[in-house]
Amino acid sequence: MAGGITVKDVSAQALIKAYAAHLKKSGKLEVPAWTEYAKTGNYKELCPQDADWYYIRAASIARHIYLHGGVGVGALARRQGGAKRRGSRPNHHADGSTNIARKILQGLGKLGLVEKHTDGGRKITSAGQRDLDRISVQVAKAQASA
Repeated sequence: MAGGITVKDVSAQALIKAYAAHLKKSGKLEVPAWTEYAKTGNYKELCPQDADWYYIRAASIARHIYLHGGVGVGALARRQGGAKRRGSRPNHHADGSTNIARKILQGLGKLGLVEKHTDGGRKITSAGQRDLDRISVQVAKAQASA
């Protein structure tokens, strides 16, 4: 059972939470100093409440690149966007921060988890795939025992 478990076989929320904890515990992903004050998009009013939001966003981006290779900064910003509230007028979609997506991709690239795709964007490396699959097996075991 454990040999065939991949990212697709476990809950996205549980995997992202576990992988974010792994990234934080390893201490290899550099978190910029400005993350304490940054908003995640121009449509937001406040910065994130969770102090570990950068690790969670990095884990989410790594999972997305695992599932959909060739993803660039713009696509990630659109995916991380949300509804821009415009008062009494209808809401519209607003993209997330491209700076955050770019810095996370650069950080994951330094760790050797993602690399540039020949057709543009980024793709997961074999080391990144192995890392995510290993965390997926741990999450699957935890869900099976619970």
